[in-house]
Amino acid sequence: MSWPRLRLSDWRDTYDTLHMWLQVVGKVRLTCAPHCNHWWEAPLYLTARGLTTSAIPYGDEAFEIRLDFIEHRLDVETSEGGRRTVRLEPMTVAEFHRRVLGSLRELGVEVPIRPMPVEFEGAIPLDRDVVHASYDREHAFRCWRALLAADQVLKEFGCRFVGKESPTHFFWGSFDLALTRFSGRRAPARPGADLVTREAYSHEVISVGWWPGSGDVDAAFYAYAAPEPAGFKERGPRDGARYHEGLKEFLLPYDDVRRRKDPKAAVLEFFQQAYDAAAELGGWDRAALERPRPWPAV
Repeated sequence: MSWPRLRLSDWRDTYDTLHMWLQVVGKVRLTCAPHCNHWWEAPLYLTARGLTTSAIPYGDEAFEIRLDFIEHRLDVETSEGGRRTVRLEPMTVAEFHRRVLGSLRELGVEVPIRPMPVEFEGAIPLDRDVVHASYDREHAFRCWRALLAADQVLKEFGCRFVGKESPTHFFWGSFDLALTRFSGRRAPARPGADLVTREAYSHEVISVGWWPGSGDVDAAFYAYAAPEPAGFKERGPRDGARYHEGLKEFLLPYDDVRRRKDPKAAVLEFFQQAYDAAAELGGWDRAALERPRPWPAV
């Protein structure tokens, strides 16, 4: 199922629960992995069946947590051959927290995580959240398939750049799949920045990605620059895209994209137009940072 329908109103309860479940998994990785620039030790990654932490160091060994949205299971495996499985089914966040950390403990992995969720309005500590308990298999599957489609486009777009660039990774706090390019210059301090945003935006960036939405925004591809150069919102992409004043981002609705004859080409063009505008207006050294056009086929 490529480019599946995924409107936020159809699956909001499952989305909120899955968001909290993934914060449990993500916080395990964040607790154990060595700190990396721009918090790159924190995200999850797409797989052919779902999401993974990748290998997480633990003493002289390693472990990995994988979520499978085809068979709807979470697997914990260690480099010593241990394995535990948690079925993905309707359950409270508190119960998911208990099962996942309990599975790790049975495998000899003790990971005390900070239970308060991040980037979630009305957050409840993960070990006490008995409010969010929905899990609709079909919509969880569709979310993963939408993420997989976005991941493939982002990886192709990333091949056009030779400067510093992030992996294509899934941030469990904001629940978005992102790819970020860097000019190489430090950015001015952001007013009111906290520990996370100070590190994330320590240097000039242009970031693109996919997000299932929130509030008045449905699922969309996005693009933004930080700091945003003057004239960006006037020069950025059009062709179905719009600039959201609250988010300070260009958004291209996912539901519109999936209906197009060539969704991938539409998203690549959106990303490229946003990057062109931000890089030009921001004075990036494009000759040093980009592959010469035409880009090689990937």
